[in-house]
Amino acid sequence: MVQNGMGWMIVDSLDTMMIMNLTSQVRHARQWISTSLHHNQDHDVSTFETTIRVLGGLLSAHYLSTKYPTLAPIADADVGAASEDLYIEKATDLADRLLGAFETPSGIPYSSVNLNKSEGLRSHSDGGAASTAEATSVQLEFKYLAKLIGEPEYWRVVEKVMALADAQKPQDGLVPIYINAESGKFQGDNIRLGSRGDSYYEYLIKQYLQTSKQEPVYKEMWDESMQGIRKHLLAFSKNAKLLVLGERPSGLAGALSPKVDHLVCFMPGTIALGATGGEPLATARKSADWSQQREEEILISRELMKTCWATYLQTPTGLAPEITHFVLDDNPVMMADKYPDPKSASEAGSSPHELKGISLPLSPQEDGSEPWREDLEIHRGDRHNLQRPETVESLFYMYRVTGDEIYREWGWEMFKSFVRHTAVVEDVSATDDSTATRRVKSFTSLGNANTVPAEKRDNMESFWMAETLKYFYLLFSDRDFISLEEHVFNTEAHPLPRFALTGELKTGWQRKASQ
Repeated sequence: MVQNGMGWMIVDSLDTMMIMNLTSQVRHARQWISTSLHHNQDHDVSTFETTIRVLGGLLSAHYLSTKYPTLAPIADADVGAASEDLYIEKATDLADRLLGAFETPSGIPYSSVNLNKSEGLRSHSDGGAASTAEATSVQLEFKYLAKLIGEPEYWRVVEKVMALADAQKPQDGLVPIYINAESGKFQGDNIRLGSRGDSYYEYLIKQYLQTSKQEPVYKEMWDESMQGIRKHLLAFSKNAKLLVLGERPSGLAGALSPKVDHLVCFMPGTIALGATGGEPLATARKSADWSQQREEEILISRELMKTCWATYLQTPTGLAPEITHFVLDDNPVMMADKYPDPKSASEAGSSPHELKGISLPLSPQEDGSEPWREDLEIHRGDRHNLQRPETVESLFYMYRVTGDEIYREWGWEMFKSFVRHTAVVEDVSATDDSTATRRVKSFTSLGNANTVPAEKRDNMESFWMAETLKYFYLLFSDRDFISLEEHVFNTEAHPLPRFALTGELKTGWQRKASQ
């Protein structure tokens, strides 16, 4: 995409190779980064994608090289004179160039940036607005870099974006999916947790955890958004009572759309992470601040996880489409209508445990019927599968938090479906004239996951190796390996360590009082 390349595949998958102990591949990747990776191309790139994939990948590689040196060798003959600080040097150079995107009238970054000139570029679409998720999902990376090299400017620049977003007092913590870089104001009414909205919410709770729970402002914002989601976006499907996280394309006063992007399936795991802080559920329940609200969040995460699993079960390939539409009642039954707020429920003496098992099983009933299948619809333009990570990401979190083996079982079925339907194989001639064998060359996205044989595309996204395969691997690893208690994963699955606030690296803003 850029002359001389930016190593998207190499850098984005580097920490996956480290985690999987693929030391020879790591050496080759490190050699390429040392000799061939440059960020001075006279070309515009996505501010967000470059931050989460390349900057995040380099920072995670630097961290893992220090934390797990046997998995990530940094000194060998192939590398030559490359220093131990190679990854951080490359990351710092890239970050300095990305800072040009934040030089806007408001401080909200432009969607694109020319790396050679360090110059931000206004979006050519969406009325010049930036994606809310993209503008508010670069904080983990820049904050960790600020901590590493002691440069508070990285911190201040990305923190200002959060202050600007919160200053507009979004109703019930839910934000429109566009924000204008010139004015700093939200644009339009569309509210969703799919594309352009998703990682805004993810980075609220993860910023709180990244700085060791020392920035309560982000926890407050997360809790408000959770209550808004509960009130406005969670509904029950018509037949099987699956919990559906829908959209409000015309704002909170408009109708609920039962459209669910695969991207939304990051939420079950993120909700469980927010409820326990990454601790095992049994441990978290013993803490002094455990509440009915947190208990309900665990139950919501379980129900949403089941809904995401249903999107895989619905297709002949066992792989989810990009988008699934759900059938709701004519007047959708909202969660907030059927179940009281956990705070008021506590006062009334009722229990959120009533939510357990609200949906019907995803299996044939005694009469052979499968009512849940009637609740899912796949439109023609939504049948493709891009090997996205969000569902297995949530399975990873759900297993680490709850310890429930069902999430590993679902993950294993998903993995087998990916191997069965997305692997690109070639015949390999045997040296002894015996029958030729077949080996996997690569994996590919699907143009249609709703038919067998699946319709293959000649394309593999970097997040397949950076995220999907990594989360599959970690789902079956020991829970102490890259533990949730000590790490946060950025939205591209690059693990970063938690750390404490020090010196100038602290919350530099306060929430404005409600009018």
